[in-house]
Amino acid sequence: MPYTPVLATLGYVFSPDGRRVLMIHRTARPGDAHFGKYNGLGGKLDAGEDVVAGMRREIREEAGIECESTHLAGTISWPGFGKHGEDWFGFVFRVDRFSGTPPAANPEGTLEWVELARVPSLPLWEGDRYFLPLVFDRTGPQFHGVMPYRDGRPVGWTVSLLPPSPGG
Repeated sequence: MPYTPVLATLGYVFSPDGRRVLMIHRTARPGDAHFGKYNGLGGKLDAGEDVVAGMRREIREEAGIECESTHLAGTISWPGFGKHGEDWFGFVFRVDRFSGTPPAANPEGTLEWVELARVPSLPLWEGDRYFLPLVFDRTGPQFHGVMPYRDGRPVGWTVSLLPPSPGG
């Protein structure tokens, strides 16, 4: 059977000093599959939209800011992640520079600047704990992982790491 995942972006916006990350606490819609969890910003790609444009659009819609410097941290294939077992494939970005000021909340929940050291103690998707250290290591390798899900929980994690390109 062909692999036809839902394509999505996930962006982690860093504060200018690099010590905090903008996260959404999904508390606005009780029926939300992400309800109660903290997450980065992002969502599904639109048809005809490239991944960078999609990530910028999602962050603009969710946080009211414009991404000025972005880097692909990696990709993750999430077989079985969807509410009805759909496969998802995410392009995970770091946003190192932006313009604008995020609001306190959006229709999905509250936006919060979180100290990086505090992120692991938050209610996250269980699988986020595997890849967030790779996202938060801003000089580390690009990663490309597979994290199968069953019944809302990860059942594995494999990852390939690409060393940083010479010269940045």
